[in-house]
Amino acid sequence: MKQSVTVVKDDNVKFGATAKAVAAKLLPKMPKWNVQTFLRKVLIPLASILLFIGLWHVGAKSLFNIEADYKIEKALTDQGQAAADEMAACIASGDVSCQPNTLPSPAQVWTSFNTLIADHKTISADKAEFKAKTAALNEKREAEGKAPITYTGRPSFVDQIFTSLKTVFAGFLLALVIAVPVGIIIGLSSTLRNSFNWLIQIFKPVSPVVWLLLVFMIVKTMTKDSDSDSAFIISFISVGLCAMWATLVNTAMGVSTVDKDYINVAKVLKLGAIQKVFKVILPSSLPLIFTGLRITLSVAWMVLIAIELLAQSPGLGSFVWEEFQNGANDSNSKIIVAMFVIGIIGFLLDRIMLTIQNMVSFNKNATA
Repeated sequence: MKQSVTVVKDDNVKFGATAKAVAAKLLPKMPKWNVQTFLRKVLIPLASILLFIGLWHVGAKSLFNIEADYKIEKALTDQGQAAADEMAACIASGDVSCQPNTLPSPAQVWTSFNTLIADHKTISADKAEFKAKTAALNEKREAEGKAPITYTGRPSFVDQIFTSLKTVFAGFLLALVIAVPVGIIIGLSSTLRNSFNWLIQIFKPVSPVVWLLLVFMIVKTMTKDSDSDSAFIISFISVGLCAMWATLVNTAMGVSTVDKDYINVAKVLKLGAIQKVFKVILPSSLPLIFTGLRITLSVAWMVLIAIELLAQSPGLGSFVWEEFQNGANDSNSKIIVAMFVIGIIGFLLDRIMLTIQNMVSFNKNATA
């Protein structure tokens, strides 16, 4: 009787162990969250954000007080005690006409962000209304072979974000089209690498301002009698020429460092030159090429803002410059909003390229 009970118990234990093993294989492995993991991945990042906002608030308040004291002191010196008291009362009341124009607080930036979003909704409604009003007239004009009437109102902040994204992707594609083929050709020959290395090393550190001026000289002449958008052309070509060098260098390096065993296999299989490039060299070079493309996209987004600012072409750079020149009470807040948007978009673009890079990389843990 004792033996039978023991057998049943052993069978239950074996069955339980087997079930746990099967469940461990079938169910996805969930991360083990403990206090240390929660602290490291949630609480500390959250605390750093709150610390940043707190320091920002304290700094903005200190600068506000310094500027306010200066305005009151200046009113006292120039116009007397009554004017100084009036200035102090005006600042305390929150009247926009006399507020110190300095670093905005987080609350002011958030208010400006909501204002920009509301402004975008208003402009979008105006565009929709304009399109509805001119729909019949534009159909008639198109039937007569005339250009349709387009909305000429000012773009919203969101519109300028999309304009900048369009420009940066056009510049990125230009950099890709130029840098990857040239990098492959240079990488295949040590003679060509040595011959063109001087050109790469000279032009790689050239400032976006210089590229912009050079492109402006050429495009202005080429599009003199054209109806094309010369500002967009100048911007995306300047972005592409500034940002392409990382891809060019990484592509050449990737091609030149392909494992010799792969080249020997291509010779054994008697692959032609083009087949060898597309079936052996290019796949082996993809990780380094995508590293270069990732850097190129980051550089393109960074120099785009400066180029738009200098070229006065539509986009976030132009928005920042216009707000700086505007000098309104909320202009500083809007500039800070644009700064955060530029940084967040740059971060997202980098994450997208990193994801693609990891998909083609042989070592999935090599990039971060």
